[in-house]
Amino acid sequence: MKLVVLSALLLLSLVAVSSAEEFDFFYLVQQWPGSFCDTKKGCCFPDTGKPATDFGIHGLWPNYAKCKTRGELDGALEMVTKRKKKCWPENCNSEPLKLWEIKDLVTELDANWPTLACKSGKSIEFWTHEWEKHGTCSNLDQHGYFKTALGFKARHNLTGILADAGIVPSDSETYFLSSIRDAIKEGTGFTANLECNRGVAGETQLFQVYQCIDRAGKNLIDCPLPMQGNCKDRVQLPAF
Repeated sequence: MKLVVLSALLLLSLVAVSSAEEFDFFYLVQQWPGSFCDTKKGCCFPDTGKPATDFGIHGLWPNYAKCKTRGELDGALEMVTKRKKKCWPENCNSEPLKLWEIKDLVTELDANWPTLACKSGKSIEFWTHEWEKHGTCSNLDQHGYFKTALGFKARHNLTGILADAGIVPSDSETYFLSSIRDAIKEGTGFTANLECNRGVAGETQLFQVYQCIDRAGKNLIDCPLPMQGNCKDRVQLPAF
């Protein structure tokens, strides 16, 4: 009986900790649609039609500056849970996304945060996933979470920043990764992390840009963590 009570108390402690998780900064993650689609898995357009040839938001993700062991998060409970390191909080509560909370943002979200996955053509399912996994840990309400992501994307147009540096979509041209990184720093004032994937023919493509935002969700910052983004010295930005 004592063991059952102890186990219940430990589970309640875990729930309490997970619902009050802290973090150090946000990643604003934007993906290039040409790279998403030019893979063996392919893509599907949302029910609103083909998105613009522009970076689309993947998510606004609270993140730790240093990955934490479960022991750092839960003290002595590490020996009980034996969980691996955790680099970000997720699913911090069970609050569902309510469409009426963001109804004034839907047009902007359709244009800037479209789904390309083939599970469903409904971007609302993508937004719901991002809210439940990441937004519930953001210390922002639903409207504030999506408005913050849209605001940063609008203020720092990555497609335009790269175009100004001569980096434009092409199925034949390749670009130095360092030139892309430098262009983003020049255009935004801050360093970002880059992630690549592989195209159908095996070419290395710029897939996602991770911009870093302070914990308050107010200002861009230099990304505090290096990222092994599966990139090479030269990459493509495939047409879309």
